[in-house]
Amino acid sequence: MAIRVLIADDHHIVRRGLVFFFKTREKIEVVGEAVNGKEAVELARELRPDVILMDLIMPEIDGIEATKLIKAEMPDVKIMMLTSFADQEHVIPAIEAGASGYQLKDIEPDELAAALIKVVEGEDQLHPKATSLVLKHLTSRSRQEKNPISDLTKRELEVLKEIAKGKSNKEIASSLFITEKTVKTHVSNILAKLGLADRTQAALFAVKNDL
Repeated sequence: MAIRVLIADDHHIVRRGLVFFFKTREKIEVVGEAVNGKEAVELARELRPDVILMDLIMPEIDGIEATKLIKAEMPDVKIMMLTSFADQEHVIPAIEAGASGYQLKDIEPDELAAALIKVVEGEDQLHPKATSLVLKHLTSRSRQEKNPISDLTKRELEVLKEIAKGKSNKEIASSLFITEKTVKTHVSNILAKLGLADRTQAALFAVKNDL
C-alpha cells in the first residue's frame, strides 16, 4: 500500500515538481496540496495523511507552528520539513515542534522518496547539517542541566556535608583529619563550583539536595 503524502509549500513550482515526481513512485501517493501553514492544518484534519512534506516559511502560519498544531491534534501524522534553511534558528524549533524529518531542497528526488518512506516507518530522517545542529543543542542542554554536585570532588562533597551540619572550619578539619587551611580552600572551591555566595547558602543547598 502506498504512503499518503500531503505537500505543504507556498511555491507552486515546488509543489508541481514534487507531485510530478511522486507520480512515478508506486509506494507514494500525493493526496493533497497546501499553499500555506493554515491550509496544511486544515487538510491534515480532512485527509489524515501518513506524512506531511512541510515547507518552513509560508504565509498565514509557518511550518513550525503548523507542525505544532498538527502534532498536538494528530500525533500519529508524521512530518518532514523540506526547506532551504539549515541553521539552528530553524532546525531546533522544527524538531522540538515534532518533525520526524528535516531535509534540504537540494536533496536528490530518490533520496527524498526513500526518506519519506522511512519516516512513515518510524525512523528519523535528518540532513547531516541538521543532525550536527541537534547534537550540539543536546550537548549544550545537557551541560546546562547537569547537576552541579557532580563537579565536586569526593573531599569537597564531604566538606559540604559537614557544612550542612553547621560545623565550623576548625570542627570540619578535626572531623576529616585535614588542616583548617585545607578546609578553607575546599569551602572556596565549593562556593565557586556551586555558584553560591556563602556558607549559609551552601548549607541550604546541601539540605535541598539531601546531602
